[in-house]
Amino acid sequence: MLVNLQTIIGMAEKGGFCVPAFNVYNMESVIGVLHAAEEARAPVIMQVYPRLMKEETGYFLSPVILAAAARATVPVCFHLDHGPSELETTRSLCYGATGIMLDGSTLPFEENIALTKRVADTCRYLDVQVEGELGHVGTTKDDTMDEFTTPEDAKRFVEETGVCCLAVAVGTAHGRYKKPPKLDIERIKAIRAATGGAALVLHGGSGVPDEEIKKAVAEGIRKMNFATDLCYSFLDTCKEVVNDPQRPVAIDTFMKKPIEAVKSFCISKIKLVGADGRAD
Repeated sequence: MLVNLQTIIGMAEKGGFCVPAFNVYNMESVIGVLHAAEEARAPVIMQVYPRLMKEETGYFLSPVILAAAARATVPVCFHLDHGPSELETTRSLCYGATGIMLDGSTLPFEENIALTKRVADTCRYLDVQVEGELGHVGTTKDDTMDEFTTPEDAKRFVEETGVCCLAVAVGTAHGRYKKPPKLDIERIKAIRAATGGAALVLHGGSGVPDEEIKKAVAEGIRKMNFATDLCYSFLDTCKEVVNDPQRPVAIDTFMKKPIEAVKSFCISKIKLVGADGRAD
């Protein structure tokens, strides 16, 4: 069933668990995530990178996500990931997204608040909620990490923007890590307290040690993003099939193993963040 961001985050808050957010790029990755959610009986977020929404891919991919959500017997939110401007956020709304991330984290603090609030106010007319970001979550290719999110800034940001949830910089990055990251668990706890229990989001979940993830969830992380490792699970399996002398020629048959690989990966993360069995 298709639900909005507030509904699925509300489930996580009530149950004290974390909703996994999987980036999807094609029909096969959507199928893999859906099958994982159904088997694990878990609420999930299927999210789309803004590049896809800016290009024509989003036009074709969005109906696939909506069809999957309509068929699902578990809650599914269709979410825009890292929308940098009103172009991507508006287009995502037109395509049926039920959650929007406005990422103004590279902007000066006041500009980030203003843009995020403007988008959140607009989305509210459609009963769609917004995820904001404070403290830029960079990539593993960066030489250094930007400054972490402070509890004081997070409090003001949440109060003035009215976001449903807040992505924070606490030690993660996007991409594959050269060495496992160390999360600032005390900072997560402090931000949670300062914001009055705001739902927090951890980006760059791929490659974070399991114990670190469990600690983060215990302290208030209610949405966690997985993109890079999902891509690798898909692509690595495609390579295996290509190198198989008995590989099928029909593309739908070729894709069966990559879909299964995505499903297996997603189930492992669903269980890790404690979302399994939470849809019932």
